[in-house]
Amino acid sequence: MSEPVGDAARLPLRLTPFRLILAGTWLAGTIAVVAIARADPLAMLLIGLGFAAAFLSGLVGVGGAVVLIPMLLYVPPLAGLATIGIKTITGTTIAQVTAASISAATGHRAGGHVDRRLVTILGPTMIAASFVGAYASAFFDPIVLEAVFAGLAVFAAAMMLGLRNRAPAHVDGPPAFDTRLALAIGVVVGTLAGFIGAGGAFFLAPVLLHVLRIPMRYVIGSTVGIVAISSGAGLLGKALTDQVDWLLAAALVVGALPGARVGAVVSRRTSPHRLGVVLGLVILAVAIRMWLDIGHQVGVL
Repeated sequence: MSEPVGDAARLPLRLTPFRLILAGTWLAGTIAVVAIARADPLAMLLIGLGFAAAFLSGLVGVGGAVVLIPMLLYVPPLAGLATIGIKTITGTTIAQVTAASISAATGHRAGGHVDRRLVTILGPTMIAASFVGAYASAFFDPIVLEAVFAGLAVFAAAMMLGLRNRAPAHVDGPPAFDTRLALAIGVVVGTLAGFIGAGGAFFLAPVLLHVLRIPMRYVIGSTVGIVAISSGAGLLGKALTDQVDWLLAAALVVGALPGARVGAVVSRRTSPHRLGVVLGLVILAVAIRMWLDIGHQVGVL
């Protein structure tokens, strides 16, 4: 049986000052980026990829990196454009993750499914850990970044598809959880997320679901809130080690802001069971494709 989504999902969108400022900023940024990117087909392509990845971010609670990193690896060459290096991809992706997570978090907060205590505990912890991981990534071979990303994707898919039925489906109020365990999760997830240029939502979500036993609806809303806080530190670490292409990052953000909000609205009208299945299948497909590519690079396949 589907979980009730509440009256918030059926209320019309209210034009608050914050939303008007956000919309105006996005419109001005879009005009500026499109004007600059008209001479760069790759930047124009990334606007569309940013929208698609951010839509999934808002829909299933992932920061977008789990889909966007493979997109940036494989789609530009298929479109006849230049290949982007993995370090530039991870640095640029985390800029999109930051924007998409902020946008999606505002949508989920309107639905009442963001646990403030969970966000307050995990957010600051992951800020420090994400910065350390992002800074350290500059000193590793690119294939190590790909392998770590692909390994985490396999873990996340296994958790979502194999264990999701063991998680609680619905609660009437904010969930209870072990604070010390949450802090430890924040350190590990934040470090790995910063290292691979992700917000960490795609493997934070299953850990919250199955280790902390947070219900799916709160996992999705809270995860994007946590990532919105922590991914900025990862972006700083990538920027300080010169791993960010700012034009490409701006193009991704232009597509990400509306995509994340649309995804968040659709999420509030979808059952938790379906959201879990979608999340698991998306991550599994990405993991398979990444490992095949790594196998070719090292000469195994």
